[in-house]
Amino acid sequence: MKKTNYSYVGIALVILVFGIIFIPRIVDRITSNDITREESRSKKAGTQVSSDEPLAFLEINGEAKKVPEFSFTDQNGNIITNKDYEGKVYLVEFFFTTCPTICPRMNRNLVQIQNNFVGYEDFGVASFTINPQNDTPEVLKAYAEKYGITNPNWHLMTGSQQDIYALANKGFNLYTAEDGEAEGGFEHSGNFALIDKNGFIRSRRDAYGNAKIYYNGIISEEEGYDEDGVQEEITMLKEDIAKLLKE
Repeated sequence: MKKTNYSYVGIALVILVFGIIFIPRIVDRITSNDITREESRSKKAGTQVSSDEPLAFLEINGEAKKVPEFSFTDQNGNIITNKDYEGKVYLVEFFFTTCPTICPRMNRNLVQIQNNFVGYEDFGVASFTINPQNDTPEVLKAYAEKYGITNPNWHLMTGSQQDIYALANKGFNLYTAEDGEAEGGFEHSGNFALIDKNGFIRSRRDAYGNAKIYYNGIISEEEGYDEDGVQEEITMLKEDIAKLLKE
């Protein structure tokens, strides 16, 4: 009976020592922000940063490339400019609502990315239609509702076709053209541009140390690879968005 009592005393002492040594350390971690609600939310969203290496800047003639000034009308009839995206990390795409080929895939991928960053007020998307004659604010609003676009910083924009094409081809070097022989009547890039909070085009580097520049927006995470063996880049893009949000 006495041995049993001694064992209880021993267990009690171990518990007491644990409380004295480790509980203050746990409390200190919480108060010093080592454990935060933001960290927990990031893990839930699947937006972990796999590398501490900073993303590269797209450089033209030795200067970091910045988003050109623009001003267009969004799906809610509001005038949106590049200044509306200042202080935000955002993606840029060029599309059109009647696109029968890559646009639906691109925008499903963008919606998946949107849903990964729910609650991040400093994340957005800029979608520019290359068929503004058809894609009025009303048409763009219906398209947004169809695809489940809910981020208030995701603006689907329309305006002068000349200005939009100049923004795509010269401002971003993302190919866009009207082509009567192409499906849907237009050709355009299926890539996304990633923009940091200061308006600079950013990307990770490839295996050779060169800036990747843009991200393939067509292949989904679920597909993994396309029919040519090209790997999806949505996972990579989500990681890099998370990295820029922390800058």
